[in-house]
Amino acid sequence: MKINDVILRTVVKGVIFIILTLGVYLFFSGHNAPGGGFIGGLVLGSAIVLLYITYDLETVHKKMPFDFKKVAALGVLLATGTAVGSILFDAPFLSQTDGYFNIPILGEKHLTTVTIFEAGVALTVIGTLVTIILSIGEDE
Repeated sequence: MKINDVILRTVVKGVIFIILTLGVYLFFSGHNAPGGGFIGGLVLGSAIVLLYITYDLETVHKKMPFDFKKVAALGVLLATGTAVGSILFDAPFLSQTDGYFNIPILGEKHLTTVTIFEAGVALTVIGTLVTIILSIGEDE
């Protein structure tokens, strides 16, 4: 028997947008306020898990063909790369640099290398969270 879940799918389309917006906001507010890569990654990962709960695995894999184990590995490499990058420039381990850059649509923004590190943390959290949830949900 197929359950009619039109209402669930319709509501999830709007909720996913709100969750993704909140996740991106939390990610970018992290170096000036509470938030950052970990909490932003958890919120963004929860949006992906909500998609897996609402739709079947095949539908989500067609629209989002990512291997989340590779996403987690990429995040670890990115975070580690920023940590080691400081050594290459004769700076102390895990030190940061910053500057003001003119971004075409957003205008002048303050960017730091911490943002790259936090992106690595966020990718690691997203990849790990989704991998764990998919492993729990697999049928034997």
